[in-house]
Amino acid sequence: MLDADHPAKGVNFARRSTVLAADRTILAAERTYAAWVRTGLAAMAAGIGARALLDKLVPDWLIAATGTVLILFSGFCFVAAIWREISPGAPPPMPDTRRLPVWLLALVNGFLMLVSLAALVGLWVAR
Repeated sequence: MLDADHPAKGVNFARRSTVLAADRTILAAERTYAAWVRTGLAAMAAGIGARALLDKLVPDWLIAATGTVLILFSGFCFVAAIWREISPGAPPPMPDTRRLPVWLLALVNGFLMLVSLAALVGLWVAR
């Protein structure tokens, strides 16, 4: 058993601390991804709801412009979520926590982009 003054104990503690820090970095990246997607979904919902909320209050062109900007922003958020997940910055040490598969995130965000596109078309076509 190692006593508190043994040099190997400090090395093992430092390695474990580094791995735990890498785990926290991965979990923080997942929270950031979720925040981008959540913001994109909220912007898409606001863009779709702009027609119902602003109808008969402002001109149709302003409703369409507002909805368009919000829905385009939602698409930006979905792209930014993947971009930030793929390139999070400097690589951390090898963590214990596994990352979410990038292909799965790209598939989900690709679908959300299609929904944004459909909402944008619906906003301009439905009168």
